[in-house]
Amino acid sequence: MEEPKIFDKKPVLLTLEPGEYYWCACGRSSNQPFCDGSHRVTGLTPVFFKIEEKKEVWLCNCKHSGNKPFCDGTHRTL
Repeated sequence: MEEPKIFDKKPVLLTLEPGEYYWCACGRSSNQPFCDGSHRVTGLTPVFFKIEEKKEVWLCNCKHSGNKPFCDGTHRTL
C-alpha cells in the first residue's frame, strides 16, 4: 500500500454542520481535507466520519494522525 502524501504540516480548523463526511486519507484530493475520489490510484481509502451537532473540529492535513480524521499533533514530528 502507498504512503499518504502530506498535504500540509498543520491541521485545519473547520466548523462543520451535522452530517456525514469523507476525509481524504491519501493527500491527493483537490478538495482538502475532504475526499474527491483521487485515492482510486493509491490503494488508500477515505475515512468516513459523522458530525451529530454543529461544532469546530481540527482535521489532520499531514495524513499521519493516529486519530484520523482528527489531528493528534503528529505533524510536529514529520
